[in-house]
Amino acid sequence: MRKMYRNSMVWFVFALILALATGCGNATKTDANPQAASGSNPAAPDAKPSSKVDLTISAAASMTGALEEIKAAYEKSHPDVELNFNFGGSGALQKQIEQGAPADLFLSAAVKNMKPLVEQGLIGEGKETTLLKNELVAVVPADSASPVGSIGDLGKAEVKRIAIGIPESVPAGNYAKEALTNAKLWEPLQPKLVQAKDVRQVLQYVETGNADAGFVYKTDALSSSKISIAFTVDQASYSAVEYPVGIVKATKHAREAEDFYEYLQSQAALDVFVKYGFSVPE
Repeated sequence: MRKMYRNSMVWFVFALILALATGCGNATKTDANPQAASGSNPAAPDAKPSSKVDLTISAAASMTGALEEIKAAYEKSHPDVELNFNFGGSGALQKQIEQGAPADLFLSAAVKNMKPLVEQGLIGEGKETTLLKNELVAVVPADSASPVGSIGDLGKAEVKRIAIGIPESVPAGNYAKEALTNAKLWEPLQPKLVQAKDVRQVLQYVETGNADAGFVYKTDALSSSKISIAFTVDQASYSAVEYPVGIVKATKHAREAEDFYEYLQSQAALDVFVKYGFSVPE
């Protein structure tokens, strides 16, 4: 009996020592890495991701090339701003702003599409100015033996289709209508006219041969190697092509919109516009 009691005591002491050793080992591990015990990650300190201000600029389609180049330069020097362009016909863009579509700035290819917004108080007071000028040209496919050399040649039988922007919503189309009306050709040419949603589409129609001629801005003509300028439209036959820019009053980023508005009028930006064929008002 005494022997059994002694053996039981030995096993009890051994078990007690083993339990204590295991407990100390766990405690040591926990003490050595308290973050692991609590489930936290010491390698991931609290940090807020950097955020950029998104500016939405509604701009005439004829400004696409120049504005894309300006975007690259501006974002490089303003890493906290991202420029998002909504290109289209100025009339359509005007309607979007009137209907409350989000926009921070508006660059129009005609004063007539900016003026109503100013009158309705949708453009910030004193935040609108004439930025650029352009001119209207007639273009033909580069690989064609086109008979078009003047506005009167558009009536020739060889010319089957003439592309113009929708006059009611595309300033270039309205200018073309003015020029054709003054040349007494608007009505006679009706069967040949193919209307497009903006000047970029007019350019595409001529580039692909879906139109024998088309009216676009000089800047658009210079952007494509697939067309050639048949003639420059007499500037006395249509209204002056002026591009106003304005800050939309409803912008939620007034400071950033103002900064970009000023940048567009800087020499650096104007040099880019001139490179693409625009001219600067005197």
